[in-house]
Amino acid sequence: MMVKRNGLLAAGAIIAAASLALTGCSAGAETSGGTSDADSSALTVWVDADRAAVLKDAAAAFTKESGVEVKLVQKDFAKIQEEFIAQVPTGKGPDITIAAHDWLGNFVSNGVVQPVELGDTAADYQQVAVTAMSYEGKTYGVPYSIENIALLRNTALAASAPATVDDMTAAGVAAGTEFPYLVQIGPEADPYHLYPFQTSFGAPVFGTSADGSYDPEDLTVGNAGGEAFATWLAAEGAAGRMSVNLTGDIAKEKFYAGASPFLLTGPWNVPDAQAAGIDVSVDPIPSAGGQAAQPFVGVQGFMVSAKTTNAIAANEFLVNYIGSEDVQTALYDVGGRPPALTAAFDAASSDPITAGFGAVGASAVPMPTIPQMGKVWQFWGVTEAAIISNQGDPVELWQKMTADIAAAIE
Repeated sequence: MMVKRNGLLAAGAIIAAASLALTGCSAGAETSGGTSDADSSALTVWVDADRAAVLKDAAAAFTKESGVEVKLVQKDFAKIQEEFIAQVPTGKGPDITIAAHDWLGNFVSNGVVQPVELGDTAADYQQVAVTAMSYEGKTYGVPYSIENIALLRNTALAASAPATVDDMTAAGVAAGTEFPYLVQIGPEADPYHLYPFQTSFGAPVFGTSADGSYDPEDLTVGNAGGEAFATWLAAEGAAGRMSVNLTGDIAKEKFYAGASPFLLTGPWNVPDAQAAGIDVSVDPIPSAGGQAAQPFVGVQGFMVSAKTTNAIAANEFLVNYIGSEDVQTALYDVGGRPPALTAAFDAASSDPITAGFGAVGASAVPMPTIPQMGKVWQFWGVTEAAIISNQGDPVELWQKMTADIAAAIE
C-alpha cells in the first residue's frame, strides 16, 4: 500500500500519544449489542458495508506501521448522522466516522467533530472537495469521493453536446423523440436536479463570504436571476417539457427506452443505460440563463470525533492512509464515485464516464452545509412544482417562497 509520508509520525510517537490519553473519555468500540468499555490505545471507525473491505486493508497497514489498532464497525449509512450526534457526547461514539459533507453544519453546531490537519496535502485534492469539507474556515474531514449530476446523452440520437438548453431542445426535436430532454421533477419537484438551471440565471440559494463559505444572511435565491429562473421554469412547464408527473423512475425508464436523447442524472443511472444498449456520453449541463450551469456536488469523506483521545493517530490514519492514492483508488473501484484525490482521479479518468462526471464536478458547487439550508428545502420544491404546474404567477410564487425561507431562518 502506497502511504503518504507528509507528517507521518513515528510509530513510537503515536503509541505514546495514545497511551497518555484519558481512558475514561475515549471513544468506545461498538459491538453488535451496543458499546463496550473505552480503549484509548485503539481507533474505532464507523464505516458502511460498501467501504469496509477497503478500510480493512488500510487499517491493517496502519496498525503494522504505527502499532495502533483500528477497529472497524459497520453501520447503516443512513443512520450514521443521527447516531453519531447522539453517541459522541457520551464518549461512546467512534474516533472516526464516514460522513457526507452536508452533515458538517449539523455536526459542528452539535460540537461532535473537530478539525483535521491536512497540511501540505490539501493541495493534493480537488479544490471543490476540500471546500465542501470545510466550515467557517476550518477543514473537518478528509474527502475520498465526489458525486454530482451531469447531462447523459444518447449518442445515437444526438451527435454533439448542446451548449444551451435551447440547443438541447432543438436537438431533441430534431431527433423526433417523445421528449426533447428529460429531467426528473415529481409532485414536489426536485430542486437538486433543477439547481444547475437555476444557477445559470445567477441565482444561488446563498451568497458566499470572502473565504468561499456560504453566508446564511445573504439569501440570494430571490434576486432578479431567481425571478428570471421562475419565469423560465413556468414556460418549460407550459410547453410540456417539464411536468410533475415525470418522476425519477419514469424519466430514467423513458431514457432507457430511447424516448429522449438527453437525461439530466448522476452516475448511478449509467450502468442501466448501458445495459439497455445505449452508447452514452457524459456532457456538461447546458445553460438556460446564459451563465454557467453549476450543479450541487456531494462529497464523502471521514471526520474525527470531538471526543476522541487519539486525535493525533486519527489524523495520521486519515491523512496518510485514507488520503493515499491506493486507498482512494480502491474506494473508487467499489463505489464508482470519482476520487477526491487528484492523482487518483486522474488515473480513474481513463474511463470516459468518470472523466465526464468529474469534469462537471470540478466546476460544481458544494451542497450548503450550513444549518439554515434545512429551512430552504421545505419551501423550495413545492414552489417549483407549483410554478411548473402553472398554479400562479411565477415571480409572485418565487418571492413568496423567498419570504417564507427568510422568515423560517430568522
